[in-house]
Amino acid sequence: MEAYLNKGIKKIINQFPEVENILDEYGIGCAPCNVGTCLLKDIIEIHNLNTDEEQKIMARIAKIFYPGKVIKIPQIKRKNKARLKEISYSPPIKKLVEEHVLIKRWVALIPEVIKNLEVESKEGRQLILDGVDFIRSYADKYHHAKEEEILFKYFDEDLDILKVMHEDHKQARSHVKAILEALDRKDKAAIAEHFNAYGDLLNEHIKKEDEILYPWMDKNLSVTQIGELFSKFNEADEQIGYSSAKYEGFINRFEEKFKQKEL
Repeated sequence: MEAYLNKGIKKIINQFPEVENILDEYGIGCAPCNVGTCLLKDIIEIHNLNTDEEQKIMARIAKIFYPGKVIKIPQIKRKNKARLKEISYSPPIKKLVEEHVLIKRWVALIPEVIKNLEVESKEGRQLILDGVDFIRSYADKYHHAKEEEILFKYFDEDLDILKVMHEDHKQARSHVKAILEALDRKDKAAIAEHFNAYGDLLNEHIKKEDEILYPWMDKNLSVTQIGELFSKFNEADEQIGYSSAKYEGFINRFEEKFKQKEL
């Protein structure tokens, strides 16, 4: 069993596809991961399963590895013994979570943006450009930059979960670039395709950060590091020169615009 615990989860799923279904039951969606080299024991740790859940899931997986045999499940060394029902974030991490709220409000508007796509009129093209500006200015330069240039630097960036986050950011930028290229071609189908892909990606990305990455990071940051992060985030915001209020107003106008169209 030890050999499997120290094996990459993607390799395990490829060899034993049934494992994916078990992981999905516990909210551990490893199959869509673009990196997937996390070890099985790391998957259990980072998702912070409590001891009972850990034993149940490993017992079921062991039956797949060794059908018809009784296998002793080794106790995985863990820092945290139970999953909290409510996640409590440190002040700097809470700031990132709050920024996610505004980004999710924009993502929720994407179906309306697609529904009202217009590439011939100046107003229609500007609507697309405004949406892209929010993504590039707020979601990427204001939010993702604090993660990549500050927060992630406190950890080993060779960690698989950080590779996944970087890859998500890279894919998001790729979709935005594709939207602008499609707008130049006046290709409504491609614009809609990449807007949808961006929305799906960000919804899953934010869920991974809010529920898995950020809580794990908080547990591994010292009080001193948390204080440093808070100061560095504030300094970064001042240097960038953006304000959440500005972009919240932008989202409010978008929401009101589409609400009026429905009346």
